[in-house]
Amino acid sequence: MKFRPLHDRVLVKRVNAEEKTAGGIILPDSVQEKPMEGKIIAAGSGAKAEDGKVTPLDVKKGDKVLFGKWSGTEIKVDGEDLLIMKESDILGIIEK
Repeated sequence: MKFRPLHDRVLVKRVNAEEKTAGGIILPDSVQEKPMEGKIIAAGSGAKAEDGKVTPLDVKKGDKVLFGKWSGTEIKVDGEDLLIMKESDILGIIEK
């Protein structure tokens, strides 16, 4: 299935969480916090103003981003857990 977010929404795949602490303790899934970092899988065309002009998004497909702990809505696309959120929920882009 193909999925294209509308307007100022983006589709994000969470990065894998660390399974070990710095001290080497392995954490089970039940106690791990969900990572607040992800990769943009798809992005909408941009926010539409009242006059009809479209403002393009600052993020694009492939960007690694940081977002709030409770941001977005969890969805499943082709059996994969993803998040859909507004661009305003993204705190920043992680650059190399």
